[in-house]
Amino acid sequence: MASTRADIPPEAPALLTIDLAALRKNYRKIKALTKNAVCAAVVKADAYGVGARRAVEVLADEGCDTFFIATLDEARVVRQVAPQSTLYGLGGLLPGTEALYAEIDLRPILGSLEEIEDWAAFARERGERFPAALHIDTGMNRLGLRAVDLEKLINPPSPLEDFDVSLVMSHLACSDEPDNPRNETQRQTFETLRAMLETAPASLANSGGVFLGPAFHYDVVRPGIALYGGRATKLGREAMDPVVHLEGRILQIKQAEPGETVGYGATHMLKRTTRIAIVAAGYADGYIRALSSSDARDGAVVFIGEHEAPILGRVSMDLIAVDVTGLPQELVVRGAFVELLGHHVGVDDLATIAGTIGYEILTNLGQRYHRIYVDE
Repeated sequence: MASTRADIPPEAPALLTIDLAALRKNYRKIKALTKNAVCAAVVKADAYGVGARRAVEVLADEGCDTFFIATLDEARVVRQVAPQSTLYGLGGLLPGTEALYAEIDLRPILGSLEEIEDWAAFARERGERFPAALHIDTGMNRLGLRAVDLEKLINPPSPLEDFDVSLVMSHLACSDEPDNPRNETQRQTFETLRAMLETAPASLANSGGVFLGPAFHYDVVRPGIALYGGRATKLGREAMDPVVHLEGRILQIKQAEPGETVGYGATHMLKRTTRIAIVAAGYADGYIRALSSSDARDGAVVFIGEHEAPILGRVSMDLIAVDVTGLPQELVVRGAFVELLGHHVGVDDLATIAGTIGYEILTNLGQRYHRIYVDE
């Protein structure tokens, strides 16, 4: 995809192509599924490695006007692109940051009594009812208010009287497992606990929650990984379009004989005469070391045209070696591009081989790639 474009500089060792048209399609798919709820977007971690500035531009163009981020720096990027959007901070409220939130109209998601007291005190001091969200812990045991905290909040005088609660939310722990009974348990707990508060819009569904059905959608859904082409559930029925396409260039081609080894640690011994292509990508670029192969296990595969080529040996910092024995010689040439991630090898395919999740693959993509954004 786009690897033959004339504007790719000859010195670019690898190419990261972001398909903004696919991002648009994924947002539309989710919006169609959740038509009775506001379809927000999680754009933290540089929009899962895609690039927050461009992602927010595209999503705003599609009508998205509510975004979730993790840090103040991320919020400032969104504010530059979508100044009128509703913006929520998932990371909680650090002491002394209240004015920084208010300055850019960032709504903190408050998950403790201390945070609530600080935000209420700031609102009283300024004489304004600054909006904020409340995060209820329904069983994840990360950030969030527990039932005992809510009981303290409902008795007057309550600090909730000093600001506007614009959203009440919680987070599903097992939404990637549609049949897991914990999903319904958390939903019922959310119903019970939010009923203790005055009526406010509610949000429970992350990407996986979107596909659990309307009972989980409430007023606001907040997809993340599904927008960027990752699999939101282990069943993988949602069929999102791939957004990220990663290609590395062939630096050298060589032949090695049976009994020789490839890469650090000599973990992969060749059993036949093998043609090897050395490709410019490695764990410094986010192509993680867990994708390596050895005599004991198969690693990732890459594609050259329509031809599969397995990795040989360990992924190193800047390089990988792949087996191109038997592949057409006109395709395997110095400077040619090799697909590491894209239409043939999905982000979740790599994650499965590496024993991790698509989130880690996407958010670890490095900054050394030459980036191209394409949009129909």
